[in-house]
Amino acid sequence: MSFTKTTEQASKYEHLEQMSVTDLLKNINNEDKTVPLAVEKALPQIEHLVTEIVTKMKQGGRLFYIGAGTSGRLGIVDASECPPTFGVSFDLVLGIIAGGDIAIRRAVENAEDNTTQAWKDLQAYTITTNDVVVGIAASGTTPYVISGLEKCNENGISTGCITCNAGSPLAKTAQFPIEVVVGPEFVTGSSRMKAGTAQKLILNMISTTAMIQLGKVKGNKMVDMQLSNDKLVDRGIKMIMEEIPVDYKQAGELLKQYSSVRNAVDNYK
Repeated sequence: MSFTKTTEQASKYEHLEQMSVTDLLKNINNEDKTVPLAVEKALPQIEHLVTEIVTKMKQGGRLFYIGAGTSGRLGIVDASECPPTFGVSFDLVLGIIAGGDIAIRRAVENAEDNTTQAWKDLQAYTITTNDVVVGIAASGTTPYVISGLEKCNENGISTGCITCNAGSPLAKTAQFPIEVVVGPEFVTGSSRMKAGTAQKLILNMISTTAMIQLGKVKGNKMVDMQLSNDKLVDRGIKMIMEEIPVDYKQAGELLKQYSSVRNAVDNYK
């Protein structure tokens, strides 16, 4: 398959080492400004994938992100923040990175080139046809990710992807592809920059929209969030005060008794 990797084309800027700090920051910022516009063009694709994810989750399914390097780390970040934000179990949204957990902090040689490991990694979670697997790869050519989605397709598991090149092998493999073409990076080939930003924006959209559709947000508030520190307890108390006629002390007592904003409000008499 022949296609153009725009993420690896030469930067529009030359002699970066000769730029001042001010110019470097301004030029990076100018490039970053183009990313949300690229994401906007992909909204129909994002909607199709999110709709499939919500449908599967309502049937008891889970959401898996698989990726290598920066892409894998971004998936792990999004997955790991769903339980504290929305109060869901830690096995509802899962991030898997090529090379295993050690690759979260340091590169694992040749991990992204392995064409059998992704399916083994998914099987470790007893993956089923109720689940959805989203492959994340800026280039759209990562063997680990593509092979994982191929095996999912063979086994009747819904697949999606997030890539920043049009017409990539990954997009051709995924049933619900998302292609956000952000163009060349400020530093040539450094896809942790605009491509990574685009991927993070889309992951935010996917998980947040899915959780809202599953009823994990009330009004505009995280009523099921985990109360894991004083800041969040204080936020929860103030949420309760906005919903029912109690003062700060009473709200705190309700929160302590019922362990969540939702339960405190629902059980107030």
